[in-house]
Amino acid sequence: MTWRSRVLAALAALIATTTVGAGTGAAETTGSRGFLPAVDREVQFDVDGTTTYATVHVPAHRAGHRMAAALLLPGSGPTDRDGNQPPVLTPSTLALITDALGGDGVMTLRFDKYGTGQTGLGQYRGNPGRIDMAAFTRQAAAAYGALREQPEADPHALLIVGHSEGALRALLVAPIVRPEPVGLALLAPQDQRLLDTLDRQLAALIDQDVAAGRLTEAQGEANRNGISRAIADFRAGRPVDTSGIVPTIATLLNSLFGPLNTRYIRTDDAVYPPDAARKLHPGTRVTVTCGTADTNVPCWTTPPLVSALADAHTSGPGLKILPDLDHFLHPAGTPANDKTLAPAALQALHDFTRPWRRD
Repeated sequence: MTWRSRVLAALAALIATTTVGAGTGAAETTGSRGFLPAVDREVQFDVDGTTTYATVHVPAHRAGHRMAAALLLPGSGPTDRDGNQPPVLTPSTLALITDALGGDGVMTLRFDKYGTGQTGLGQYRGNPGRIDMAAFTRQAAAAYGALREQPEADPHALLIVGHSEGALRALLVAPIVRPEPVGLALLAPQDQRLLDTLDRQLAALIDQDVAAGRLTEAQGEANRNGISRAIADFRAGRPVDTSGIVPTIATLLNSLFGPLNTRYIRTDDAVYPPDAARKLHPGTRVTVTCGTADTNVPCWTTPPLVSALADAHTSGPGLKILPDLDHFLHPAGTPANDKTLAPAALQALHDFTRPWRRD
């Protein structure tokens, strides 16, 4: 899938009481030393009139041992509990993070957010245009509560790990849940306002068209100006005119700024990630990753977020620059659907979990 197709597909799809389900039974018997094998179990929880479906992974552990527990939050668009947008984009980012954290003895919960997987749109099915950023945040907070109530979870060692937009949501969830998480891993985080990110990404696509000779320099400048103007008009509540913009990008903007997506786009764009970061509890252990080959969230956009985390007096590994890694934590040039995490990304996760790592 081309870079252009991946960006357009992902961005165009931006909208679209805990009950423990039956486990596999593998954890019901212990070994000769009381050591329980790893197990996945399906759970569900209700929030705002919708049942959300999730998977809890419990690593192998000694019977009765409480362990660190991490909520995993997916990126933008219809990204499901495994970090996939089937059938097109299936890197399994969150499933791979589950495996990495499990190897360190950290249990996880990952869930199908609104518009994905088994959860679907729930109460928003009849009118998906009503969904907004706050709804996704409430759903994630309820997922955190479901994780906290798992019998193996240590309530004093609750973590949140978010990828891309999921990292922004981690910043929004952390101050409103109790107990507050003791650690956050912000992986390739959304670190600018949504429409600033969109403007930059679409300008990069135009630059590629100019470099490839598909547009002249003058056409490129006109398109970049047209995109910025359309975004400014949307933010100001004025009619959006996409005439003169290349058709694929004009179609994307018309979709994002149409009635189905307007509420969500406005409420996401209203959040400036560094402002959210300043609300974290002092001492929270935080790691931030940026891949030098990440064209979605390039490293040069990261400093305001990192500075805000310092203002909040967070601790921990801090910024981890991942040489030659892309947005999906792959080495540059790796197919987007490759189901591996690069060693540097795995090391960043291991460094983050160091205080809670299983002996």
